[in-house]
Amino acid sequence: MAQKFMQLALTPAVQAAQEKYYGRHQAVPAATASDRLTAEETDFIAARDSFYLATTNRDGWPYIQHRGGPPGFLKVLGPDQLGFADFKGNRQLLTTGNLADDDRVALFLMDYPQRTRLKILGRCRRVGHPGPQECHYRLDGPRKCPGQDQSNGEAHPQAARLPAGPSR
Repeated sequence: MAQKFMQLALTPAVQAAQEKYYGRHQAVPAATASDRLTAEETDFIAARDSFYLATTNRDGWPYIQHRGGPPGFLKVLGPDQLGFADFKGNRQLLTTGNLADDDRVALFLMDYPQRTRLKILGRCRRVGHPGPQECHYRLDGPRKCPGQDQSNGEAHPQAARLPAGPSR
């Protein structure tokens, strides 16, 4: 279940938009501190060779960065913890700087051939600094996006892997 994700995502403004356009809004479910990763989601993560990482800067502007490596470079460290090594890139350090101001992140993992995706919200911090070529990050408390019924656009908290397709 992705109850914590929905608790974070269904803000009053989102619920007002749902009410305005659909005549009703989703209830915010009671949630634990974090959504635990399932075995299926752990396997999905282990098979990925890339993901997108979103941060925001001090002024609130979003920034999305592609991260890539061999399959499994994004490691499941526990049921609510991920980690990855970040190798030398373009030296702009936008993600690193953004995380210094706000540790909240969104991860977007895609399986393009199967047309499925996994969305994760969490808090990310840099741990260790082995040298200028590499740094390590740890993501605590994943909050998973629930499944989406593509026929009517309603979100249902049954699955974390989503069919890729047009959002409604």
